[in-house]
Amino acid sequence: MSGGLPAAVDVVLLVVVVVLVLVQQSVQLKNSHPMHGVVDRVNEIGGPYVGLLMTYPGEEVPLQASGYFLPNSQVPYVDLAGRRFNIGTIKDVNVIYVMSGEQTSNAAITVQILLDAFDILGVVHYGIAGSTNDSLVVGDVSVLKYVAMTGSWKWLELKSGKGPLPDLEFGAFNLPIRGENLLSKVIYTPGQVYTTGQPMKEAFWLEVDQCWFNIATQLQDIKLRQCVNETYCLPEPPKVAYGLRGATANVYLDNAAYRTFLFNKLNVSTTDEESAAVVMTCVSNGVPCVVFRGISDMAGAEEVAELTSTGLSSLAAVNVVKVAVEFIGLIGQGSSTNDH
Repeated sequence: MSGGLPAAVDVVLLVVVVVLVLVQQSVQLKNSHPMHGVVDRVNEIGGPYVGLLMTYPGEEVPLQASGYFLPNSQVPYVDLAGRRFNIGTIKDVNVIYVMSGEQTSNAAITVQILLDAFDILGVVHYGIAGSTNDSLVVGDVSVLKYVAMTGSWKWLELKSGKGPLPDLEFGAFNLPIRGENLLSKVIYTPGQVYTTGQPMKEAFWLEVDQCWFNIATQLQDIKLRQCVNETYCLPEPPKVAYGLRGATANVYLDNAAYRTFLFNKLNVSTTDEESAAVVMTCVSNGVPCVVFRGISDMAGAEEVAELTSTGLSSLAAVNVVKVAVEFIGLIGQGSSTNDH
């Protein structure tokens, strides 16, 4: 007995609490939403799904061309908030893939819609990226371990002191010699991370799901495409690299000096416009996430201009799709995502 109440009452109260929690967790679209019934049907016929997210058509086309994605015959897609959520399978694993649009806000909004509306096991995010690490070249695929929002700054006055994170001093890049600059410097700032059941915390580096990252390491020996045709081939077979750090900002990086700064000061190997937003949204919802980025350019390094001008940069999307697809196959081997 508790508080003078019969044991049976305790049991009833416990059941009510559990039911309320389950109802809260399963809330999806409003009953008045025109797609409410369709979304419920999608969750009934195939959930849980692996969510698959890319950002623009150049990353979607290789998936469509690969033939790996097979649309669901009953409900092939659902349109929500201007985005098409494609329902189907990859390697017999139930998948919902969606193209978010570029930059952080589009990515975060799309992931949240995906998680709110559908029964999602976890999120696989793939796309192309620029390399700030000379050991990562066009055609390679990076399996990121950590990501950071490097577009969040405090812009300081001249002569300001140092912060806890590295700062970018504009005077250090003056020509012909370094010196003072009225733009002074910016310091990177941590993001505010909200997680269910925990207080808000500040973090600069966000870590992808450890379990899914470990699964992805099984793909180390996967053979990636080296040639676009009989004429143009990469000088070396492309590879899959693990455990690197990625920088996300709403900026397309094509500057050798800043590229070098990111690698030297933050140990960043890739730059993109969405990855950290995807990971942060998944962390907030307690959903596993993994990130794959194919190298399409060297973020301003001139020595590889020939590679990107011959169409070889297109191998970035082709190869990263292959890695993402093979990863989904591994997830299917250890979960119950198949049709039921």
